[in-house]
Amino acid sequence: MGCEYAAGGATMHSEQTASPSMNNLVPGGGIRTRCVSRGRRGSLCLLLIAAVGLGSSGVRASDPLSDALRRFKKDNDAQETKTIAYFEIPSTLVETPTHMPPLFGNEPPISLKGLLERLKKARTDDDVVAVVIDLNEASMGLGQLQELHQALRAFSAVDKPVFVHADALRTLTYVAATGASHISVVPTGDVWLVGLYGESLYLRGMLDKIGCVPDFERCGDYKSATEVFMREGPSEEAKKMMDWLMDGLYEEIVRMIADGRGIPPQRVRRLIDAGPYHAQAALEAGLIDSVRSRRAFIDDIKKRYGKDVKVVTDYGKKDEMEIPQDPFAMFSWLMQLLHPSPKTYTEPSVAVVYVEGPIQLGSEEVSPFGGTAGAFSSTLRKALDKAAKDDSVKAVVLRIDSPGGSALASEIILNASRRVAERKPLVVSMGNVAASGGYYVTCAARTIFADPGTITGSIGVLGGKIVTTGMWDKLGVHWYPHKRGEMAALLSTATPFSDTERRKIRDYIETIYETFKKHVTEARGDRLAKPIDEIAGGRVYTGRQALELGLVDKIGGLEDAIQYAAETAGLGKFEIRVIPEPKSLFDLFMPKKKDDEFARGSAASPWTSSPWFRSTLSTLAAVEPMRARALYHTLRGLEVLRTERAVMMMPEILIR
Repeated sequence: MGCEYAAGGATMHSEQTASPSMNNLVPGGGIRTRCVSRGRRGSLCLLLIAAVGLGSSGVRASDPLSDALRRFKKDNDAQETKTIAYFEIPSTLVETPTHMPPLFGNEPPISLKGLLERLKKARTDDDVVAVVIDLNEASMGLGQLQELHQALRAFSAVDKPVFVHADALRTLTYVAATGASHISVVPTGDVWLVGLYGESLYLRGMLDKIGCVPDFERCGDYKSATEVFMREGPSEEAKKMMDWLMDGLYEEIVRMIADGRGIPPQRVRRLIDAGPYHAQAALEAGLIDSVRSRRAFIDDIKKRYGKDVKVVTDYGKKDEMEIPQDPFAMFSWLMQLLHPSPKTYTEPSVAVVYVEGPIQLGSEEVSPFGGTAGAFSSTLRKALDKAAKDDSVKAVVLRIDSPGGSALASEIILNASRRVAERKPLVVSMGNVAASGGYYVTCAARTIFADPGTITGSIGVLGGKIVTTGMWDKLGVHWYPHKRGEMAALLSTATPFSDTERRKIRDYIETIYETFKKHVTEARGDRLAKPIDEIAGGRVYTGRQALELGLVDKIGGLEDAIQYAAETAGLGKFEIRVIPEPKSLFDLFMPKKKDDEFARGSAASPWTSSPWFRSTLSTLAAVEPMRARALYHTLRGLEVLRTERAVMMMPEILIR
């Protein structure tokens, strides 16, 4: 067990060029603690030691921009009348908010909802005269990117400038930056605006090398998730689908750049084809507004806003790990940290329930690292039932960022959603991905919002197994079968499906596929622009394409969906609450209740939890972080395939 004391946040990992972080500043000279522990009891002990024993001295990371902002802030503390709000966009934005404090060397993840709320606060705060955005480390999906872009553009309506300053910008981070009113890059930086590049992962060659034989059936010629394991490259149908998907996504980035920079779309396409650009060339092309070092950038802000402006480097951000100096306040802080009091809601509320990650049976395990390991049926069923029964909740927004997963778990979540819709307005908000099972669970909603770049659809089903006998043979291990019952070996990994078994598994998944299509046609009705068989079959669409087909109702982000739900419920003033409440440290150490019909936690995948795999993946991530992440997510999907009879999931698609 060890403890790292730092005057700043966690080390970030990204393909972007690393830049000094202003988010690491701790006002007043305080120290944040980040603890590394191999055991829960050790973590608590170390946390208590940190709370009791730390003072306010420490080492602070040096960074010219951070130092300049800090000095500027200190010089103007006596005249705090106006504010410049600073936001550092993290390497990853999660969907589900968390109250978990930073343990084991990790900073708590920042949620999209939390970031949008902080930006909205800055937009409506009369004391805030300008906003500074640091996008250097940002890496997010196109759906989240569009919501950030929209939030930045909203500042123009209240006549507040938004400044983006970066060492370098890649295509997607540049697209986000075009929502700002001023983009600045350091003289030695660049704008790597080169378009979209996509990759699909295929594991058949790896499976052949280790002696494994994939044996899958699918419903839908475009349901290409099985191809990841069955083929070494895409089918013609998969190629065709990727073409229209990439065309749609590319049009979205062209549209955002054109709108943000005031450049005709045709010229944007020419600029992309001529990229990348050094900073000066990007300035001459009209892609950015200035080429300034970080110190010169701060000097410009000082000159523009004068001595009566303070810079807030953590605007709107609550630091739950800032340790009070008073011993009595420190004890109260520790108790609140371990077991926070439930928030009391005095106004009518709109509840947000998150479906994030692979959809699985069982209950969610609390993670000390924050974030979520998936969308679990029992956890979501209880959350939706609570939202349905709570009279203070007047409407519910189901926020989805999921590629799908278990067919049975998806049905459980859908049924719980229907119970909500019977009692109050239910609105869906789609994030980066809401496909296959992630679309299935939307079928109870009155209205579906999607970001233009959301990846959705993938209406189809697959099922099968990986035959591992060849792998065991290579190891000199042999298994002798004993069975009773004609279908006893249906899911055995010893042999491929026989003709009779294949018909059985085919009939099974076709029944689920017909149910899927029935849910969609009943939910969407005459809003569908084509017969369901011409829309389904595993075809994947962007949010804008889905709008044209009638699979979604409106283009908009999470804030739009929440406001629409409130208006539908007839609310004026209302609160926003997350159900279930974000987990605390207390939840991490409490025993889990097993009181439901699928009371199994998130079982660790034998693929992704083995020390050998994690070591190999860490090595791969050092060279190819995005590809290593895609491989990890694909093998997690294989775990769902291993444990479930039928799966509704889209394949992993890497776009950068």
